[in-house]
Amino acid sequence: MTQEELDALMDGATDEIDALDDEILDEKISNETEDETEEENDSATPEGYNEETSHQWPLPATEENKMVHQLDDVTKESEEKATEIFDIIENISNELMEKEENLAAVVNILQSNVTLFTTLSEKFPDVMAFKEQLEKNNDALTQTNETIEILQNSGDSIMSVMDIMQYQDIHRQKIERVINVMRALSKYMNTLFEGKVDDDKRAPSAQHLAGDTHNDTASTDDIEALLATFGQ
Repeated sequence: MTQEELDALMDGATDEIDALDDEILDEKISNETEDETEEENDSATPEGYNEETSHQWPLPATEENKMVHQLDDVTKESEEKATEIFDIIENISNELMEKEENLAAVVNILQSNVTLFTTLSEKFPDVMAFKEQLEKNNDALTQTNETIEILQNSGDSIMSVMDIMQYQDIHRQKIERVINVMRALSKYMNTLFEGKVDDDKRAPSAQHLAGDTHNDTASTDDIEALLATFGQ
C-alpha cells in the first residue's frame, strides 16, 4: 500500500469518527433535555399525585386551578360575550324596525290601490281587469299586514331576550362579590398567621416527639414538598 492510499484511508476513517461523535453528542443532548423536562414535571406535581389519587389531594396551585384567577376570567369573558350578544340583538332590532317602516309605506300604497280599483269596479262592473286587480291588492294588503305583525312580535321577543340577558349582569355581580369575600378572607388569614420571625430563621420542626402514638414521621423533603405545594 502506497503512502497516498494510506493517507486516503486515514482521512476517511477520521470523517466517520467525527460523524459518530456528532451523533453521540446529539443523543446525549436529547436525553438531557428529556430528563430536565421530566424533572420539571415531577417538581410541579406533588409526590404520589396522579389521576387515580386526585380525589385525595388538594389540586396543585397552578394557573389553571387558582380559584380567584378562574373567577376573574369567567367574569371578564362573560361580560365581553354579553356585550357582543347585546350588539347583535340591537342590530337585529334596528333592522326589524326599519323593515316595519318600509312595509308601512307599502301598506299606504296598497290601500290607495284598493280604493281606486273599488271605485273603478263600481263604475265599470263589466271590466273584469278592475275586479282582478282589486282582489290582488286586497290579498297583498292582507299579507303585508300579517308580515308587519310578525315583525312586531319578533321585536317584542327580542326585547324579552334583552330583559333575560340582564340576569347575566346580576350573575357577574354575584361572582364578583364572592371574589371580594375570598380575597378579604385570604388577606385576613395571612394577617392572622403572620409572625415576627422569618421562616428561614426558625428552628426546624421535630419529626417525632416523646409520647407520640405512631411511628410515622415526615421527612424534611416531604414537608418542603407540602409547603411548596401550598405556597404556589
